[in-house]
Amino acid sequence: MKKPLIFLLFLSFLASCSSDDSNDTVEPRYDSNVALSLTDVSYGSDPEQTLDIYLPAGRDNDTKVLVMIHGGAWIEGDKDDFTDAVAIVRAQFPDFGIVNINYRLATETSAAYPKQIDDIKLVLDHLENGGYVISDDYAFLGASAGAHLAMLYSYKYDTDHDVKAIVDIVGPADFTDPEYLSHPLYSFASQALVGTQTPTIAQIAEVSPAEYINSNSAPTLSFYGGVDPLVPASQGPRLKARLDAAGVYNEFNFYADGGHADWDTATYVEVYAKIEAFLQNHF
Repeated sequence: MKKPLIFLLFLSFLASCSSDDSNDTVEPRYDSNVALSLTDVSYGSDPEQTLDIYLPAGRDNDTKVLVMIHGGAWIEGDKDDFTDAVAIVRAQFPDFGIVNINYRLATETSAAYPKQIDDIKLVLDHLENGGYVISDDYAFLGASAGAHLAMLYSYKYDTDHDVKAIVDIVGPADFTDPEYLSHPLYSFASQALVGTQTPTIAQIAEVSPAEYINSNSAPTLSFYGGVDPLVPASQGPRLKARLDAAGVYNEFNFYADGGHADWDTATYVEVYAKIEAFLQNHF
């Protein structure tokens, strides 16, 4: 299915050890007075485990880092899909570090979960031990499957609470949703995620970010479309209800006539502005 150009352009927009003291003990490899732009940096042994990193000059151990996670239904996509968005975000937040990641894609014989979560852990380990002179305070920005991974890692696996903010663009949040269980693409999603078209309730709950929301979860900004053919429109309200019940700050944006992020230019201008304001206020 060919994706609309505006969707592709927007998409060109989940740690075992991390503490505030960790970066203080890592020997710097890079001069923090010099801006850094590195592409296709390996963070693991697999060819798909690469990232791009952009760091400002004059950074220190308090420099915050925004990690961007591309979409693609867990089976496709690339960090290059976020190229245009990286430029926009760097202009919006010149004092942030920006990290744009690839991760191992799901195949017929290798499900997305848990390997894609493992890759996010490896990314953060790499950042914290790479001598970059940055903090271990992160914001995650993900689109579609990338937003699912951002939420699942943050809500379930970030036991040190290093992820301070999440931007969720049309991300699947709750596969136990009846609207998902009856969705024509449900079997495809479950095959990609957990390796079977007929998962148990326990299996789908395990990969549902909303299941792990608690009072310590990171503030979350979300965007969903009312006529999204891939992610049920009920996902956003279900996510918001779980965040509200846990007392977690969140902002839910719903575009009744919007599809799977294939929104018009005016909507995208609003989306970018809301992301900027959210990160300024909550990261």
